[in-house]
Amino acid sequence: MAAADFIAVVPARFGSSRLPGKPLLPIAGEPMVAHVWRRACESQAKRVVVATDDTRIRDALAPYGAEVVMTHSDHPSGTDRLAEVAEALALSDDALLVNVQGDEPLIPKALIDQVALRLADDTEASIATLAEPINDVESLFNPNVVKVVRSFDGRALYFSRAPIPWDREHFAARPELLQTDAWLRHIGLYAYRAGFLYAYRGWRPASLEQLEQLEQLRALQHGHAIQVALACEVNPPGVDTAEDLARVRALMEPSQEETK
Repeated sequence: MAAADFIAVVPARFGSSRLPGKPLLPIAGEPMVAHVWRRACESQAKRVVVATDDTRIRDALAPYGAEVVMTHSDHPSGTDRLAEVAEALALSDDALLVNVQGDEPLIPKALIDQVALRLADDTEASIATLAEPINDVESLFNPNVVKVVRSFDGRALYFSRAPIPWDREHFAARPELLQTDAWLRHIGLYAYRAGFLYAYRGWRPASLEQLEQLEQLRALQHGHAIQVALACEVNPPGVDTAEDLARVRALMEPSQEETK
């Protein structure tokens, strides 16, 4: 399959408990979602679509010429929202879609291409995603950092907010001495086959998904394979909090000294 045979979809939901209206928050004079859309356009995607539930986001993107698909506001997960986009675009079962989170204005285009190609290469997988090594104990024990363990062929065995795998010998005694290169943090960038998305919408949330609050566990519990590749580049943090927004603005906006 050619590198360009995938569609990048940017879900941009207006409601956010931490940062209401997050997709429209300004960074370097433009709404956050515009930066994400532009990053996706720099990838090898043959088409880039923004999926939103709010006309304010659609209207903000109009000057950029972005393609927008209006979706329902009550989707329980981002995967459900992508399934609605696939249906709206009348995609064939074998079409590939990459979910580029709308709060990742610094996402490298190489990661978007990588996750799409990983799924194209593994014809028996329904989903592909990425991971990177965890290099500090604090992140390993942080429930907001999702961990993943893989088989030898790169298939996901499990995702968890807990520090998996559990080091029986060292965790209880001296976790500060932990060698962390064996642990992986999941990066929330997904590639899907449209046929899987159509099936996913008909499944109720699974018990593991509800316990961990991780939507990818619905796929695993239903027996679908998820390919997990090690990210080819460092993925900068996204924007979940006001502190995250300030950090990203500092990285993307010119300093006063530069503008003099």
